Amino acid sequence: MATLFKIAGDKIQCVLCPHNCMIGDGNSGICKARKNNSGSSELTTYGVISGCALDPIEKKPLYHFYPGTNIFSIGSYGCNMRCDFCQNYSISQRTIAGFVNRTDPEQIVKNALDSLHNIGIAFTYNEPVIWFEYIKDVALLAKNNDLRTVIVSNGYVNREPLEEFISFTDAFNIDLKAFNNTFYRRLTGADIEPVKEALKLIAGSGRHLEITTLIIPGHNDSEEEMAEETEWIAKELGCDVPFHLSRYFPMYKREDPATNSQKLIRLSEIASKNLRYVYVGNMVSETGQNTICPQCGKTVTRRSGYNIKIMNLDQKGNCKNCGKQIYKNFTSFPHSSRN
Repeated sequence: MATLFKIAGDKIQCVLCPHNCMIGDGNSGICKARKNNSGSSELTTYGVISGCALDPIEKKPLYHFYPGTNIFSIGSYGCNMRCDFCQNYSISQRTIAGFVNRTDPEQIVKNALDSLHNIGIAFTYNEPVIWFEYIKDVALLAKNNDLRTVIVSNGYVNREPLEEFISFTDAFNIDLKAFNNTFYRRLTGADIEPVKEALKLIAGSGRHLEITTLIIPGHNDSEEEMAEETEWIAKELGCDVPFHLSRYFPMYKREDPATNSQKLIRLSEIASKNLRYVYVGNMVSETGQNTICPQCGKTVTRRSGYNIKIMNLDQKGNCKNCGKQIYKNFTSFPHSSRN
């Protein structure tokens, strides 16, 4: 198992994420989920569930990982970032207090197995990285039951724990919140470089990877930054990595106006110069939702909200027109359920 903490005098140093918090006895680190319990690291949220739902896989968002299926999604409390625009602040910026119900991994896996058209379990809603021990226990049991595992994360994690996450995780969606460190330091309380290193490690591992950037007006919405970000993704991670641009709405402590939809579309056009699969999300419009074969131009998946229609694909996820592989992770059984 990855090293999660070190003894540092009368404190422990949590080495799960790059904050490397020094924690005195009885206290917690930045994430509020990991506590120094008499010289040992305790996960206070083990088995504590803030929410669970059977979600469309596209909601994660994962568009190229078993499209058209469902995934049983769970989350807890806490986060190792302090984003003032957090979309899930009611759980990510909250700590648990007093007695709480705890759900054992066996129950989670049973719920997943009982769910309709479900391919596995997604760890999402709050930050999964800080839930390491519980995720590992659930994920290993899930894999023994032929379930896939997904992590939706900010990617702020140290190398050794991430390598272990990769060993039992099938797919990741990582929030690359901006492509400038000023944004990260001022708006998230973190740094960008560890996230970039995490992305390179995941991409190099061969695990499925998709990336999301929430566009906040005046902070990460310049055309120059979008070009730089997607050039880096193409060079370091690959031009086939699906990239999601998401529309921001005022939330938590940030009151900037919502992202202009035309601006989002313009940024997607810039991103498409470097990446083959670029999507626009969190908008009423269906613009930027479909998957188009980059080789012959055929539409192979049409999306309207979370309803999708698979077309022009064979049973292996290849374009019928030209043979280009579109989806490496593909199954045909459930598509009729959400057409």
